[in-house]
Amino acid sequence: MRYLHTMIRVSDLDESLDFFCNKLGLAETNRIVSEAGRFTLVYLHAPLDAEQAATTHAPLIELTYNWDAEEYGGGRNFGHLAFQVDNIYETCQKLMAAGVLINRPPRDGHMAFIRSPDKISIELLQKDAALAPAEPWVSMENIGNW
Repeated sequence: MRYLHTMIRVSDLDESLDFFCNKLGLAETNRIVSEAGRFTLVYLHAPLDAEQAATTHAPLIELTYNWDAEEYGGGRNFGHLAFQVDNIYETCQKLMAAGVLINRPPRDGHMAFIRSPDKISIELLQKDAALAPAEPWVSMENIGNW
């Protein structure tokens, strides 16, 4: 058995691509547009997974955009996506500068949570050992759900 991808239904494809690609740093691997099915599938990979995504198509995130409007609910029913980052403080600062709300700040230098425009929880984990606790993160409160 081999892990392939996680599918997320999105309500606004452009907004979701801006979040996942421009803000979070993922890249598009493949796109399928189905006129008959009235949907678009966009497959994304993390930067360090580029070679594997190109040759085996895994691991990926599949953004599913159904052309006909539909309400999907809270978006937390499957759990969350998780990404390892080289420096959690720099990553969170970059995301905040891009307008992304940090729901659970990295007070411990190890873990943070954000949410996509469709309220999908995304966990960010520090690569290797946790960084030393530092401001402004130590003093930041949790905001909303993750």
